[in-house]
Amino acid sequence: MTRPGDPGHAASSRAALAPRTPVIPGTPAAGDLDEHPSTDAAVRPRPLTLRRRLLLIVAALLVLVSAIVGLVSVAVFHGSSLAGLDASLDDAMSRANVAIDAQPPGFPGDPSVEPDFILTVPGQSAGTLAALVRADGAAQAGYIADAGRVLDLPAPFAEALAAVPPDGEPHTIDVGSLGSYRALAIEPAGADGISVVLALPLAAVNADTAQLALTISLVALGGLLLALALGTIIVRRALSPLADVTATAQRVSVLPLDRGDVALGERVPVEDERTEVGRLGAAFNRMLGHVASALSAREQSEQKVRRFVADASHELRTPLASIRGYAELTRLHGRELPDDVVHAVGRIESESVRMTALVEDLLLLARLDEGRELAARPVDLGRVVVEAVGDAQAAGRDHEWEVRIPDAATVVTGDEPRLRQVVTNLLANARVHTPEGTSVVVALERDADEVVLTVDDDGPGIPPELLGSLFERFARGDSSRSRRAGSTGLGLAIVRAVVEAHHGTVEVSSEPGSTRFSVRLPAAERDRAGQLATR
Repeated sequence: MTRPGDPGHAASSRAALAPRTPVIPGTPAAGDLDEHPSTDAAVRPRPLTLRRRLLLIVAALLVLVSAIVGLVSVAVFHGSSLAGLDASLDDAMSRANVAIDAQPPGFPGDPSVEPDFILTVPGQSAGTLAALVRADGAAQAGYIADAGRVLDLPAPFAEALAAVPPDGEPHTIDVGSLGSYRALAIEPAGADGISVVLALPLAAVNADTAQLALTISLVALGGLLLALALGTIIVRRALSPLADVTATAQRVSVLPLDRGDVALGERVPVEDERTEVGRLGAAFNRMLGHVASALSAREQSEQKVRRFVADASHELRTPLASIRGYAELTRLHGRELPDDVVHAVGRIESESVRMTALVEDLLLLARLDEGRELAARPVDLGRVVVEAVGDAQAAGRDHEWEVRIPDAATVVTGDEPRLRQVVTNLLANARVHTPEGTSVVVALERDADEVVLTVDDDGPGIPPELLGSLFERFARGDSSRSRRAGSTGLGLAIVRAVVEAHHGTVEVSSEPGSTRFSVRLPAAERDRAGQLATR
């Protein structure tokens, strides 16, 4: 069991107050979970901006329309070309009927008759296939070569022609390596079950259809790229007012709106309020106007309050001094007064002293709020800290005090009495709000162009719910950080106000067994130059 001030008290306090989580068998420990962080942020898709969404929608619509137009065009062209080929096939069959009507030698009785008489009819085009298919399925086939010669068609190709039904309707067939053909079969009158088959190649129709599809695809692709380029320019110009709204909002977001007289002159340029973006810009401008009016009213109200506090504090100093003086005078003749009266006079004197300190603190805060200039002289913060710790040690002998001063210079530019008050208030805070035996360590160090003052104690700590308002005026802690020494609740508020007036920062971190106040102040210019010269 350790007590405040003993070695290891801070660590034992943290361990005692740390929440104990039961370990369930089969579940990973907390350290194991830290070793395997969630990958949700890594796999989260990149959000789409409004500009990208519009361009994607336009591109999708263009692709859809182009695809529909292309498919319909190709289908209509292919159907039209196929109809033309069927018409040519009907003409070829008509010419074949003329040759059949002429009763060529051996037809239809001779099974060895070749279909040459059909292919040699004037008007038949090169590449035409012809076949005579008998009732038993046997077929004699031939075709017109490129030079106009009639050649026999091999048996495997003839079988494809023989499979065409003699219904007088054109059919698409595949004739092996010769490709696709459009075939027509009929049974001439008096042909004793022999059917005549003619076929014209589909190669030209398919090539023209493929060429049309390729042309439409290239034109659609070029149109899509052109539309995206123009759409990017148009969308960027159309959404430029939104960019102005965003830029204005970002500029307003970095303005110091928390205090002082705020000049909120930022506005969004609006060209036409009849448009959606124009209405948005106008509404945003009206909102900024309302915010500016509210901030001005707030500043005027705060000025009145500060003026009242300053005037009241100034006017109260003289009456309080008179009360204190009369109380001291009465106490000097206390032997002539009853004991209860002497006690009452003593209480009046002590409360007048406390009231005077409160008035002085309020007057100082009011002056700092008004932005009054502080003295700007070199201040050896190390000397101030040593003297302040000596005073605190004399006032708090039941605490353990330690000072750590670096060899490097710790000179800042500022108002020495105010900076001394900062150190004194921090030490008084550590002394008053911690139990006997608490160890308080005051340290100074250089951090680049800043001088850092830290005050650490191993006391009970500050409740987490009070950390956010600790530097507010009249802020007081719970019973563990009581006002038993007459605290006014303004000490830390003065610390922050004075530090910020010196362009510095003050922070606090606390947990059971360890509380740290850190003050950062800019180092003096001469001190910085000396450090640079020694590097």
